[in-house]
Amino acid sequence: MDHLLRDIAPIPTGAWAQIDDEARERLVPLLAARRVVDWTGPGGWEHSAVSLGRTQQLSGPPGTDGGTVRTRQRRVRPLAEVRVPFTVSRDEIDNAERGARDLEFDDLDRAARQAAEIENRAVFHGWPDADIEGIIAAAPAPNVKLGADTHSYPGVVAGAVDRLRLAGVEGPYALAVGPDAYTRIIETTEDTGYLLLDHLTKILGGNVVWTPGLDSAVVLSQRGDDFHLNVGQDISIGYSHHDADTVYLYLEESFTFQVTEPDAAIALTS
Repeated sequence: MDHLLRDIAPIPTGAWAQIDDEARERLVPLLAARRVVDWTGPGGWEHSAVSLGRTQQLSGPPGTDGGTVRTRQRRVRPLAEVRVPFTVSRDEIDNAERGARDLEFDDLDRAARQAAEIENRAVFHGWPDADIEGIIAAAPAPNVKLGADTHSYPGVVAGAVDRLRLAGVEGPYALAVGPDAYTRIIETTEDTGYLLLDHLTKILGGNVVWTPGLDSAVVLSQRGDDFHLNVGQDISIGYSHHDADTVYLYLEESFTFQVTEPDAAIALTS
């Protein structure tokens, strides 16, 4: 039996398909970090850790003299597990079997946003308890201020791109930006009539990426091999329990993240 226990949930195949489709539709645009970092996976639920390619010295095991025996331990980064619960009405499951296409999955929408923001925040802001250092903490100081004045955005982003080039970090580059700043960008037309979004895209040679869960903004290289998101269990829906009115489900994922080249990003503070 699968650890997600989907086989014992009181949900027919057709309703499961609609729930999965709704989750996928919601998650794809929300999982913004995956569009700007390298993604490896899924390794499966059994995938527990990622090798760091390093070792640490150990004292010799009992019974050795410690002088001629060399002992070392491989270093790994364990994957963190995330489970976000949500509910589905049994009435809506019945409606799915009747052929309804306008099903109400409001709590699934909430859970999808929460799960995506957890992953995005871990990538950019870090997650100390999971031994994850985010891109912003790893990036070299000083951070550059982005602010609320959109007239300054082209100069700030161009300056960040120049700093990356001077550090020997090639492009193209992307700008990952939180929802508030992204709204300001797409709503702004410059004095020349040029859309700010188009101007920034031209400076970067890459995309401006709407990133829920990111509190500020980051300019980062898209050349590859600088930032690694390693996923074991990709986000999947599992079954917890049910009562007469409600089925209790959850979104579950396991992942870790590593910055291998801190100089490949410039953090822009809000």
